[in-house]
Amino acid sequence: MCYEVVAAIVVTMSVPTAPRATPQPSPAALPEPPAAPAGRPALDWRLRFAALSLIWGFSFLLIKVGTDAYAPFQVTLGRLLSGTAVLAVVMAVKRERLPRSARTWGHLAVAAFLLNALPFSLFAYSELSIPSTLAGICNATSPLWGMALSLVALSEDRPTRRRVAGLGLGFLGVLTVLGAWQGFSGLDFSGTAMALLASLSYPVGWIYVRRTLAGSGASTLALTGSQLFLGTVQLAVVTPLFTTAPDSFPVLPTLAVVALGALGTGLAVLLQYGLVNEVGPTTAQMVTYFIPVIATAAGVAVLGERLSWNTPVGALVVLAGAALTRSRRRG
Repeated sequence: MCYEVVAAIVVTMSVPTAPRATPQPSPAALPEPPAAPAGRPALDWRLRFAALSLIWGFSFLLIKVGTDAYAPFQVTLGRLLSGTAVLAVVMAVKRERLPRSARTWGHLAVAAFLLNALPFSLFAYSELSIPSTLAGICNATSPLWGMALSLVALSEDRPTRRRVAGLGLGFLGVLTVLGAWQGFSGLDFSGTAMALLASLSYPVGWIYVRRTLAGSGASTLALTGSQLFLGTVQLAVVTPLFTTAPDSFPVLPTLAVVALGALGTGLAVLLQYGLVNEVGPTTAQMVTYFIPVIATAAGVAVLGERLSWNTPVGALVVLAGAALTRSRRRG
């Protein structure tokens, strides 16, 4: 998911701090990395790109299935636990060292809350009352929130006519999705608000990480694994306070939660980082545009969710606005 703006953080945490013309909460805003080594992965990058799109696109469906049997906090805890386990195995194989600085761990704890614990929980709660398709489309607003916030929080960012137009177009798309001209009739405000707040949490976390952890010296894998571990600890503390232990563990919801974490949070981060190294962040970030499309198709085809015309039309407008905000051409 672009809910996994963890992908942006994966790249940001490994890049030294330097002025950027158009910082965005995605790999698109980061300088192109050096060319990949001669020995490339056996699996073509296009196949890995398609796999990443499918994994993140289906994540919203997996959340919906998981919440059929488990409380939202339990879904999030299971997700983080599975994702952390995947990265822990990779870190052990590669013999990665954990960060040693207490200051780094403190910043990672904040990042874990803003980029994992909070948005994952909000999306899980939102899907108790809204379709997975709407949650996936709300997630697509993250670049728009990031553009708006970066203009305020990042002094080197400069507004352009093109990017401001993209921002306006994107939020017009949001109003279209929500059916503003109908007085938001039939809209669940609390669920939609939580999904939008989750999408806002990602760029807030990205800006925080950029200010505190960029160029920290630790490896990307170590920082990411540590961040997920801290997010797991946070949920492990909170979950027992607000939920009771489940009476049973139904197979399908349990598998959905495990897949959500192992694939959507663990494997997806590794895939994204590999793509950025091989084909560059500009190409890798294009996965953002496939996520709401796949989330919508999955919700309709698998869960039987219904769509009115304004949902897909508004989603396309949101994506067009997001594309404009990422533009580097001066207006």
